[in-house]
This record gives sequence, structure tokens and C-alpha cells, in this order.
Amino acid sequence: MDALPPYREVPIGPGVDGMRLDRWLSLRFADRSRTFFARALREGMIRDGRDVPLAASWRVRGGEVLRVYVPGIAPTSGPPPFPTILYEDDRVVAIDKPPGLLAHPSGTAFAWGVISLAKARWPDARVDLVHRLDKDTSGVMLLTLDLEANRHLKEAVVAGAVHKEYEALVRGMVPWPERRLEGPIGPEDGEIRIKMAVRPDGLPARTDATVLGRRATLSHLHLVLHTGRTHQIRLHLADAGFPVLGDRLYGVPHEVFLDLREGRATLRDTIAIVGAPRQALHSRRVTFPHPDGRTLTVEAPFAADLVRWWERPEVLPYDE
Repeated sequence: MDALPPYREVPIGPGVDGMRLDRWLSLRFADRSRTFFARALREGMIRDGRDVPLAASWRVRGGEVLRVYVPGIAPTSGPPPFPTILYEDDRVVAIDKPPGLLAHPSGTAFAWGVISLAKARWPDARVDLVHRLDKDTSGVMLLTLDLEANRHLKEAVVAGAVHKEYEALVRGMVPWPERRLEGPIGPEDGEIRIKMAVRPDGLPARTDATVLGRRATLSHLHLVLHTGRTHQIRLHLADAGFPVLGDRLYGVPHEVFLDLREGRATLRDTIAIVGAPRQALHSRRVTFPHPDGRTLTVEAPFAADLVRWWERPEVLPYDE
């Protein structure tokens, strides 16, 4: 081929040494066949880390990194702008993640994510995420530039030494000024694999909520996380009767999520039900122990779209 498109780095994990490359690829990307990858290999679109084309019969080894140039698996367009940097030194970076950007893409189809953008920005560093935000959640997100810094901060997260504050717009007029939400959280018994539920046998969870304002059919909340369960804020607020505006998973019938995922409903139809183009949740402030011994606080201003929805709720649900 004359000109190669951008490539995607695909690591080979452990336990597969000696497997043929075409077979490994068809297992890693299960929506594409072994024949599909045999053709891509013949066209030189799958290469090793030194950019040398590989054959279908090449035997994989754990720890190797492939360069995959196949459109759809690899990017088909250039990267988005790098998120605003809120803090940076030679070990720790804090960014203001925009809504719509994945923290760490998974699956078969390519999507730009914070981690891939950061590795391109700091190519000589060991870039890792400290924590993740949902795709549609905006705000403060921490990364590290060396392995020891990452270990330090992840241990701090587990120990409860990283203090996280959020703001959200929720549906409904919250009647109380503040409340502690403590429903235990575990997987929901249902067909949506990623969905969590408040259940007696779940893990302990605590979210402190304070009302900052009420307007029309919305309330503006400040939220403090005391535990870090999956979807904790979204689930606790929905369980309290005030789901996050724009949330497609919690506070609406489960068919809303399934119909969109299975193509039985359009995105526009779904937005009309949930009330906004994305979930109105923002990571406002994070306080953490820096690896050098300092304590730092990083803040991200309330996202522009959320400010607009709060000040002019009449633009919803589509904000066109």
C-alpha cells in the first residue's frame, strides 16, 4: 500500500504465546473474522512495534505491541484537541476532561481517549490514569507520568485520601437542603450488564449531597464522594428520586438504554426522554496527596454546557 493511515497500538497479553497472529486477532476483535485479518495482513496493515509487516503465521508473544492500521480498528481521523491542563509537573497532571471523551477506550472499534492523547503528548513518560470518569462526565481527572507516582496515588484512592467533589444538575425540585445518601451498591440483576443497583448485599457507599439552587424543574447539587463505587453518584441520586439530568441508564425505564443500544430508538428520541444531550455531572474539585508530600487541590470550572442549561433551561432537551 502507498500511504498508511494512522495506527492503533494493540498490546498482546499473557497466556497466548505461540498462537498464530491471524487467530489471535480474530479472538481479540471478535466482530471480525480470521479471513478478514488474513487479508489485512497480506496488505501490510498489521505490523510489529518497529513497523515491520507481519504474516498471518507469525507467532504471538505476550508483551509485544502491534501496530494495527485497519480503518475502524485504527483511527480514521486526527485526534481531538488535548483537554485543558489544570495542573502539571514532571510527575502528575490534572486535566479538565470534556464530555464525550472516553478515559480509556475498550472494545473493537477505535475511539480517541484521554490515555491515547496523553501518551502522544508525553511520549517519553510512563503515562497512566489515576482514576476514570464516565464518557459523558466532565471535569477534573488525574494522570501520572511515572509508575511510582501512579502507585502512590492509586494507594491514596484506596485509602480514602483522595477527596472528590462533584456538581450535578438533577431532574426535580429537591426538597431538602442537604442529605447523606448511603445505599449499598452492587450489580443489578438484569440484562444490562454495566448497570448497578442499591441492594442490601451491596458494598457500603456514601455520597453527601447539598442543594446549591433550584430552578424550573431542575436542582443544582454539590456532591462529596466518601466511597468510589461504580456509578455511585448517578445511582444514589436516582434512588433518592432525583436522577442526573441526561442520564440514560438511571432514573428512566431500562428500555430507554436498551432501545438505543439495539437501534430501536434514535439518539434524539432518547435525549427527549432523559432531558439533555449528556448526563449533567461534573468533577468539580479533587484534593490529593502529591508523591512529593504536598497536598494539592485542583478545580475545574462548571462545564459551559451545564452552566447554559442551568441559566437557560428552555434550550433543553436538545440545546441546538
